[in-house]
Amino acid sequence: MEAISSAGATPVLVDVDPDTRCMDTRRLADALGPQTAAVVPVHLYGLPAAMDEILDICGEVPVVEDAAQAHGARIGDRRIGGLGAAGCFSFYPTKNLGAMGDGGAVTCADPTLAATMRSLRHHGSDPADANRHVRPGSTARLDNLQAAILRIKLRRLDGWNEERRDLARRYRQAFDGLPLKLPPEDLPGSSQVFHLYVVEVDDRDLVRASLREDGIGASTHYPTPVHLQPGWRHLGYGPGDFPCAERLANRVLSLPMFPGVTEAEVAHVASALERALA
Repeated sequence: MEAISSAGATPVLVDVDPDTRCMDTRRLADALGPQTAAVVPVHLYGLPAAMDEILDICGEVPVVEDAAQAHGARIGDRRIGGLGAAGCFSFYPTKNLGAMGDGGAVTCADPTLAATMRSLRHHGSDPADANRHVRPGSTARLDNLQAAILRIKLRRLDGWNEERRDLARRYRQAFDGLPLKLPPEDLPGSSQVFHLYVVEVDDRDLVRASLREDGIGASTHYPTPVHLQPGWRHLGYGPGDFPCAERLANRVLSLPMFPGVTEAEVAHVASALERALA
C-alpha cells in the first residue's frame, strides 16, 4: 500500500479467497479498469497466489508479485518472484530469508526495467555513471554487510523451507480432530514455504491468551484489514466491503513456525491448543 501511494497511484483493493487467503481471482476482473497501472498479488504466509489465473486475467497489465513472505516458493518449476513483470522481496530478520536488519530486493527479467530500478535505488543515477543523475531517486541500496549475510544464508534457504514444510505436516497430524481450520495444503503444481502457520479458530483472542499462558508464542497476522485502518480511510472503503478479509481478521491465529521445532514442542503446542479450544 505504501509503495503504491508513494508512486502517486491509488490502491484499488480486491478481497481474498476464503480458503487460500490470497487474492480472489473471481473478483479481480471487476477491479481492473483503463487506469490500472499494475496488479500486486500477495503470496500470503508463503502460499503462492493463483498466478496463472491472475496473469491471464490481467493480460497486458503488469503483475508485480509481493513475495515478501514467499522466498523459495514455487509454481511448477518456477520460483515465486519470477512469474510477473517483477517480484518484491523483504529481508526483514523474521522472513524465511532474513538479514540482520531491514533490506529487500526486486527481481525481474527485463534488462531495461532492471536498469531503471538500479537507478532509482541510487539517487536516480545512470547505472553506468554514478555521478550522472537521470531521474529523481532515493537511497535504497542494500548495504554490503547485509548482502554478505544473505549470500551465506541463501545456500540454506531450501533446506530451511523443507523444515518448515515438515513442521506443517507434523502440525496437521497433531491437530487432527481439533475444532479449527488448518492452513490450505499446496495448490496443484505449487509448493508453499510456510512463512507463517496460520489456523482459524472461534474466539481467537481467548485462544491466543490461553496459549500465551502456556508459554507458546501465538500471535495474529493480521487483526485489522487494511481497508479499515485509519491511515487508509481516504480510499472510501468501509466495514462489509471485503467480507472474507474481515472474517479472517477475526479468526486467524499464528502458531510457532521456524526451522528446528522439536517433536516435544509440537506435542506441547498441540496439547495447549486442545485445552484452549475445549
